[in-house]
Amino acid sequence: MNSEGIKTFIMLSKLKNFTRTAERLYVAQSTVTNRILELENETGKKLFVRKQGGVELTDEGALFLSYALRIDELEETFIQEVNASARFKEKLRVGTINAVYESDLYPVLSGFYRTHPGVALKITLGHSLDLLRMLQDGIIDVAFSYLPLKKAGFVCKKFSSDRLVLLARPDKNKYKRGIAKAELASADYLMCNFAFGDAGEFVRSLFPPRHAFGLEIDNSGKVKDYLKDGIGISFLPYKMAEKEIAAGELEIVPTLDFSLPELVSYCAFRKGDPLAEGLAAVGKTQSLST
Repeated sequence: MNSEGIKTFIMLSKLKNFTRTAERLYVAQSTVTNRILELENETGKKLFVRKQGGVELTDEGALFLSYALRIDELEETFIQEVNASARFKEKLRVGTINAVYESDLYPVLSGFYRTHPGVALKITLGHSLDLLRMLQDGIIDVAFSYLPLKKAGFVCKKFSSDRLVLLARPDKNKYKRGIAKAELASADYLMCNFAFGDAGEFVRSLFPPRHAFGLEIDNSGKVKDYLKDGIGISFLPYKMAEKEIAAGELEIVPTLDFSLPELVSYCAFRKGDPLAEGLAAVGKTQSLST
């Protein structure tokens, strides 16, 4: 199982087309086919099934994708670390969800970078579950997420707290007096496909099962662009939209018959890691468990 095969598999899983994958990788289509066949022979499983116009992952292929992404990330991390070691004495790999990065983490990382000139800082944006898995796999050193990590050998501390707010552009806000839970299903709601931990489950519970959203996006920061363009309403952390609210670009839509939960973010790292502990100290985190 070689790295080229892994990278080809990942690209094909994204593009779902052999011809486009070959073009993107600058190889012949037969090369893509052969690499996938080699992987299927090695795993003993069919990874793709042909559909009209392309291919789709099988159940086994979807499972293999999660491992392939981690293998590829480990290889890239190794190469970067080898190259960085000649210039920097130490390194710190930080993983964070976008909402925490934009709301609270940027000044912490900026301050750490300025005061630690000999440390190479690598920042990765991702989802809570993926980041915690990467932390346990040794791909990152610190994870900032909406989910706590309760596992022996790791430290997990409360990093920050925020509140959910429902937002709309003032001149496009149809719910100046507020919105009831029953009205949400018929509203033009923009779903941000990322987990707020318990709050994420709460948001999903406000809508019927398998509710079809007109727009879904997996980056919370991008939701603001649509809202400022006057498209729909959406829940976001207050701190993330604080500047836009203050400037009058967005306003809070009152909720009439339901209350919104607190958003709590966590900082997790391996016990005994001095750089990670130093970053946590800069962020003035509050210890939850060890």
